[in-house]
Amino acid sequence: MVLTMKPASRRFRALCPDGGGGMYPRIYPSPEVPMRRLLLTVLTLGFLAAGPLMAQQVCPGYSIVVNTPEDELTLAYNGAENPQEQVAALDKFVQEYPDSKFMPCAREYYTMAYLKLNDFDKVIENGENGLAEHPDLMLIMNITKAYVASGKVSDPAFETVFKAPEQMKAESSPSRPTGMSEEEWKKILEEATSQAREWDAYMEYAFFQLLQRGPDAKKRVQWLDRFVQAYPESPNTGKINLQYFLAYQMVNDAAKATEYGEKAVGADPANLEILNAVADYYAATLQTNLEKAEQYAKKVIDLAPAVKPEGMSEDQLKAYRDNHLGLAHATLGYVAFVAGSKTHKVAPAIQEFKTAVDLLGGNPVYQGRTLFYLGWAYEVLAPANHKLSAEALTRAASIASPWQGQAQELLGKVKKAMGQ
Repeated sequence: MVLTMKPASRRFRALCPDGGGGMYPRIYPSPEVPMRRLLLTVLTLGFLAAGPLMAQQVCPGYSIVVNTPEDELTLAYNGAENPQEQVAALDKFVQEYPDSKFMPCAREYYTMAYLKLNDFDKVIENGENGLAEHPDLMLIMNITKAYVASGKVSDPAFETVFKAPEQMKAESSPSRPTGMSEEEWKKILEEATSQAREWDAYMEYAFFQLLQRGPDAKKRVQWLDRFVQAYPESPNTGKINLQYFLAYQMVNDAAKATEYGEKAVGADPANLEILNAVADYYAATLQTNLEKAEQYAKKVIDLAPAVKPEGMSEDQLKAYRDNHLGLAHATLGYVAFVAGSKTHKVAPAIQEFKTAVDLLGGNPVYQGRTLFYLGWAYEVLAPANHKLSAEALTRAASIASPWQGQAQELLGKVKKAMGQ
């Protein structure tokens, strides 16, 4: 007898909406299923068995029997025309079968549907409940996506990120099927490794996105400590050290900030963000380590013209480079200002500040600060140039930045000195 496979049935398409890419739980026929249908089911599963890895599946490890409520839910969900219909099918199932062992899978389906609807609160609610019942990687990924997209940050968001590595390990270790050739098995392992890297890269991206939103610096340090434990082989050492550096700045721990600033530079010595951040901290905040501040700022000026991050338009690239060059010139201005303020020899600082101001047009915080120091530098000159000082401070006072109030206060003193 010769068996011929027909085009994918409605059941196959519904269970495998990605064309057999693995978005399915395993299907088992019930005893009453006719033999012809049983044969087709077995053949279909045979084609899928050597396919994607466990972590690419919905609800890995769950079994569904044909002609059961769970089977009908799966068909209704994957055969729906839109996510609203998917949610309606899930609502019906949950109401009718609240004690079903398939409930964790239903919650996973909810997260998928609500992500399409951008209802991130519902994704998080169903996802967290699902994780408590039956952890799996797709749930972790969906919850994390919802937290990142929603703009929310919380301990549960970070706990989800920290759970991912162990779950990745559990779901990305396929067993070699009987009879599979060495070449096929090698390809499976390569795909598993590649997929694991992609998952890992997204979770690390999500962590840094969430971390930047946390207003509590002490919590940031704690989250970083947990991240380092969960992702000990992270390729983002420079970024990790930079975030430690920024967090310790926020808690005014200069010793720790300096330690991690230097570690960040050592891990990624050509990174403009790191070089500028550490140089600015030394020159503008601590007013120490001025030689290193100058060294790092000059390195930014050397590197910036050749740096071209992927995906940027020409306008975006120009703004990116101008911002980094502006920060570097501002740092050189602070270094020159500190060095020359006692002797009133601040002309080099004024020139650096003027260059920085022109480049920082897209960054009101740093432009406002630089204008404030430019106005102050004109006052330090011997003799003071009240007119140019007032012009710089007037501009600083007009820009919405943390330096606006100080600029207004100093401007009042300058005007008084001018007899106004």
